[in-house]
Amino acid sequence: MATLKIGVLVGLEADPRPELAKVRDLGLDSCQLCCWDPALYTEQRAKATRQAADELGVEITSLWAGYPGPLHWDFREGPSTIGFVPEAMREVRVDALLRGADFAAQAGFPSVTTHAGFIPEDPASPVYKAVVVALRRIAERCQGHGLWFCLETGQETPITLLRLITDIGTGNVGVNFDPANLLMYGKANPVDALDILGPYVRGVHAKDGEYPTEPMELGVEKPLGQGRVNIPAFVAKLKSFGYTGALTIEREITGDQQIADIRAAVALLRPLG
Repeated sequence: MATLKIGVLVGLEADPRPELAKVRDLGLDSCQLCCWDPALYTEQRAKATRQAADELGVEITSLWAGYPGPLHWDFREGPSTIGFVPEAMREVRVDALLRGADFAAQAGFPSVTTHAGFIPEDPASPVYKAVVVALRRIAERCQGHGLWFCLETGQETPITLLRLITDIGTGNVGVNFDPANLLMYGKANPVDALDILGPYVRGVHAKDGEYPTEPMELGVEKPLGQGRVNIPAFVAKLKSFGYTGALTIEREITGDQQIADIRAAVALLRPLG
């Protein structure tokens, strides 16, 4: 079986080259490129990003596309601010993702990834139905460009995400599987969750964490291998579903400790891939 690529999450900036150079500095040749500002989605920047990636030998496996508006990564205000559930922000966020899909196509990326939000469990809910319609619009734009549209695990249970993918129904919607998020949001054991979502996984965040213990706060993110994910079991089961993509390291801190934790994560993952 082929060795899984190891990558890292970096940001799309006005000048894409320094962020992509960080990937090479870490000894890696794969990344997801994260952008929360749709104003950066210009044809000129798409060309510059493609050129920099080719010259540096960095494979960009997905555009991780954020969106405008307030965001609170907790249980207090998260359900009313994250993703496509908040009605007041839904249209502007759909527009941001449509622009992201166009940018990804111009730059030659294979997929677009985002968080859908706290998706209602009830499939008869009017909010659920509205989110399906909104996400189908994005999926259809991606489909027109030959792209995958990936929904990252986190705020919803695995079976709700599977239902959402099925109801969107375009055939090009997959999962960016973040095992730590499933723990940190208290939604599932990530190894078990692969039994539900394994066939749909198109991308992976190599991240670790713990279940929440405070009613309004997410669980704590941890350096890879120091949380509850069980990285060896997770990677082995992921491969059992035929996954051949990248393990993209995400460490949501900054500074020297972030770099040290990323390097330690690479060392942990290499023997497992």
